[in-house]
Amino acid sequence: MPDLSTLHASDAEKQVFRDDLLSWYDDHKRQMPWRETDDPYAIWVSEIMLQQTRVDTVRAYYRRFLEAFPTVDDLAAADRDDVLKLWEGLGYYSRARYLHEAAAQVVEEHDGQVPETMDAIRDLQGIGPYTAAAVLSIAYQKPHAVLDGNVARVLTRIYAVEDDSTSSTTKRHLRRLANELLNPDRPADFNQAVMELGSTVCTPTSPDCDACPVSTVCRAHAEGDEERYPITPDAKPVPHHDIAVALIFDDDGRLLIQRRPDDGQLAGLWEFPGGKYEADTDDSMEAACRREIREEIGVDLAVEEPFYTLKHAYTHFKITLHAFRCRIADGAPTPREDQPMTWVTLDELEDYAFPRANGKLIEELHRRQEEPSLFD
Repeated sequence: MPDLSTLHASDAEKQVFRDDLLSWYDDHKRQMPWRETDDPYAIWVSEIMLQQTRVDTVRAYYRRFLEAFPTVDDLAAADRDDVLKLWEGLGYYSRARYLHEAAAQVVEEHDGQVPETMDAIRDLQGIGPYTAAAVLSIAYQKPHAVLDGNVARVLTRIYAVEDDSTSSTTKRHLRRLANELLNPDRPADFNQAVMELGSTVCTPTSPDCDACPVSTVCRAHAEGDEERYPITPDAKPVPHHDIAVALIFDDDGRLLIQRRPDDGQLAGLWEFPGGKYEADTDDSMEAACRREIREEIGVDLAVEEPFYTLKHAYTHFKITLHAFRCRIADGAPTPREDQPMTWVTLDELEDYAFPRANGKLIEELHRRQEEPSLFD
């Protein structure tokens, strides 16, 4: 295998990708709502949603989001909590926050028009190389090739790339190869065709090489070792955390919730107060619950009983959430400057955006709401 930096797309490879791949795409492309519009804003929304999220999951969210915010001006003027609520369950919430902030940039700096140059669009919050290339090529027919996980898998197999596909150096060379293969006359269709190929044919396992329109130039296929690529480093162990959470009720049966800080993981979402169990500090989950609430909002708790325990996996870590039914024994809740809090009824919880694990607690609260003992 030659050095990746010396590789260039051959004339035969260009012909196969520009002719055979696009012919295959014309016959096999899936119908998707974002493929039925030429509105740069709608295309941008779809590309943000599709990052690390399955197409079938995105469809409903995409429709609801554009019904609520049909133009970039509507999104820019929206309350952030409303944006996060519509995003609830889609995950990777920083995408929603950045999209909201970038919409304001578009309105304030570009008169409400999504930029159509690489430099201008890359200046928007949350826009990286992939999203910029996708929006420019699909919305404006600009000749910029995209590189996402599907495209990287196709190219590492075509060129039997032995380098770590996750490294920035490898990605830079793969992006160069993609641009060499790009059909400049149909950049939107070309980019979507390569992504479609990776999603439906050149899959991570059991690729359907017999149905692949570019298998004739695929070196991994010639070697009979397609699943060896892409090369990735060994996965690191996924951290696990035990989290103690307080369901704090007042005398009227309302619950105390607080908003997460504006930076960090799950920023801006609402949650039930609590925090990590610390083995060297807490002798029990109940003790962790008391300590966290004392540190976070300055009150002493009366922990009445365990309420619910659940497991949840996020992208980079896993948690076991231990929820306790509580009341305030002493003190008045004092919010931190960047973490406002409020008392809400069980029905009002539906108006706030919560992380998925907290959402499971809310489902359990609703399930038990007919049990009088819960509110006694």
